[in-house]
Amino acid sequence: MPDEEVRSRREVLRQPAFALFWSAATLRAFGGSIAGVAFQVLIVTVIDATPLQISVLSALGVVPYLFLGLIIGALMDRWRRQRTLVLTSIGRAVVLAIIPVLLLTGTLGFWSLAAVVLTLGVLTLFADSAAQPLLPRIVPRDALVMANARLGQSQTVAETAGPALGGTLMNLVGAPLLFAFDAVINAVAALLQWRIAVDEPRAEPRPPGRHVGHEIADGMRYTYGHRTLRPLALSVHVWFLGNSIVTTVFAVFVLRALDLPAWAFGIALAFGALGGFTGAVVAPAIGIRFGAGRAILLGRALVVVPWAVLAVAPLSAATAVGVVLAVVSGAQFVYGLAMGIEDANDIGYRQAVAPDGIQGRMNSTIRTVNRVVFFFGALLTGVLMTAFGFAATLGIGAAVFAVAAVVVLVSPLRTARHDDAPDASD
Repeated sequence: MPDEEVRSRREVLRQPAFALFWSAATLRAFGGSIAGVAFQVLIVTVIDATPLQISVLSALGVVPYLFLGLIIGALMDRWRRQRTLVLTSIGRAVVLAIIPVLLLTGTLGFWSLAAVVLTLGVLTLFADSAAQPLLPRIVPRDALVMANARLGQSQTVAETAGPALGGTLMNLVGAPLLFAFDAVINAVAALLQWRIAVDEPRAEPRPPGRHVGHEIADGMRYTYGHRTLRPLALSVHVWFLGNSIVTTVFAVFVLRALDLPAWAFGIALAFGALGGFTGAVVAPAIGIRFGAGRAILLGRALVVVPWAVLAVAPLSAATAVGVVLAVVSGAQFVYGLAMGIEDANDIGYRQAVAPDGIQGRMNSTIRTVNRVVFFFGALLTGVLMTAFGFAATLGIGAAVFAVAAVVVLVSPLRTARHDDAPDASD
């Protein structure tokens, strides 16, 4: 491999445009994790939400993807993606700044908080839909895996340290200042995103008789008609079904069936974050050495192991806490490791293989279907737990993950490489 190519993969943070992009994404990830703690406190203590209201507030985070995901994806192939990122960060800053006002005036209630959550969900959808197709325009194709790995690493650190920092700040400064702080973070992110130097060509005018529905259909045909994107999309859809099952049952299985203390549960989750960070670190090297397809296959196959082990391990509430903690922490580490390996290679490959003019629609098609699958998979899990129990449900999740791996194994995606893809910016 030429030295210049190796350096381009290793030095992605030295590229000014990506450094700004990464800095803004990292700031927003930390801000979101910190504010997430404050949101939970508001829901439980300030507005004293009922279980039904808590479910509604949780669902509002998914609703924008279900109803607007495909439409916004099509718009991102026509709008300036950088401008969209800037405007959404400004919008988030304004919405977050409203929360301290509502708190200080005593007017924060369920419906006002629901409006805030829904608005933030829509803005996040716009931001995510713009960020993924923008990245191939600011990073060379051979650096996309490394770029996604860097983003994954900072996201993992934010998700690990953010809640602890948020809880501390909540006690020190209170919710109003905490939300004001997050608003400032988003304003700074908007400034960083505005400074990104990127060339975005104008979209061609729509021919007479065509509308956004035609463009959505074109994106779906492209995604599911492509030789390697089709199995990638189908595999990740199946993966999301498996993930909806295991993530829904995991906490109740560990805390109720195994009677693991809350402090030990937190340690186990921390091992999952450590695994995710480790996977993101090694993902570029694995993708370069073995190719995108085999790296994705490794991640898909590896994720079967922890959930199969938990399903068959002879653990119960009578098992020593140390033994349960060791097994659960190991399972979480492998789970995070598998995701870290596959995420950077999965996203990097699809960004590299799709032309710029259809990036938004391709990504939104995959992301929207993923969330629909997750939504209904989580509902299905309740039925599975009731009918078969916790351990058997984890086994079903592991089997679904195995199907996702088989889809890659028997498809042309298995031998795909990042450097075989045409330049997405062409």
